[in-house]
Amino acid sequence: MERTVEISESWLGRALKAIRSPKMANAGWTLFFLLPYLIGLVVFVAGPIIAAFAISFTRWDILTAPIFIGLKNYQNLIQDELFWQSLYNTLYYIVLIVPAEILLAFFLALAINRSLGGITVYRAVLFMPFVLSLASIGLLWAWLYSPDFGLINYALKSLHLPTLTWLANTTWAMPAIVLTSVWRNAGYYMVIFLAGLQGIPGELYEAANLDGAGPLKRLWHVTIPLLSPTTFFILVIAVIWAFHVFDLTYIMTRGGPSNATYTMVYFIYESGFRWYKMGYASALAFILFAVTMVITIVQFVVQRRWVYYQ
Repeated sequence: MERTVEISESWLGRALKAIRSPKMANAGWTLFFLLPYLIGLVVFVAGPIIAAFAISFTRWDILTAPIFIGLKNYQNLIQDELFWQSLYNTLYYIVLIVPAEILLAFFLALAINRSLGGITVYRAVLFMPFVLSLASIGLLWAWLYSPDFGLINYALKSLHLPTLTWLANTTWAMPAIVLTSVWRNAGYYMVIFLAGLQGIPGELYEAANLDGAGPLKRLWHVTIPLLSPTTFFILVIAVIWAFHVFDLTYIMTRGGPSNATYTMVYFIYESGFRWYKMGYASALAFILFAVTMVITIVQFVVQRRWVYYQ
């Protein structure tokens, strides 16, 4: 009896008592149910990231053992004209697509944020392109852009306008891919904007009406400020997604013509799986990660000046 009392007063006794408490039991069960996810996170996310970072300091062609070369891959990338071309094309793609996606999605959300007969069908039709695979969308739009039998050139001919070789033209190839991406993604962002619009209290519009505000003033002074958190969220994910454009450039142009649509992710793919330069591809991937991270941090810093939280 005396020995039991000694144990209960020691640190071991207190630890055993804490483990047996309901709070610790709940924490244990929570950890148990999270364990499969944590294992998957370590094995399939954290592990490959660490391995890729290590590979970026090597010269490795998959078939032979990797050779440690330090920062050589990063130095070569800085001197590689194709790297700067791919970075320029990626930023050009982002500058074109992000404003277009956000503006189109915003006005589509405004248009369907009302009680009309069949409005659910309209929303479903606008959202439908997002559920299609990028491969099928790329093939569909490549056919639409065809200089021989594409519907877009056919429409231009009908209007007596000059036709274009869209995907074979260094000036128009990237805008053509941007148009395809906007058509696919605008419905997804529209749904997010729609949720934000329906979260704005109706009392604010009633108060604005009493003050004599017209539709444009209500849009400018009520809708846009209260939607700014939603706009900021869409801006961040749209920029991150745009940095990773690959599928459409691979299917529609293969980076051409004359590298006009050669993006950074396409460069990573070719370096790693066509030229078997895994170290070079890994270094390029981490530079892409760094650029994306810097721009995302800048967005979070700047958002304090224009995002309004209720």
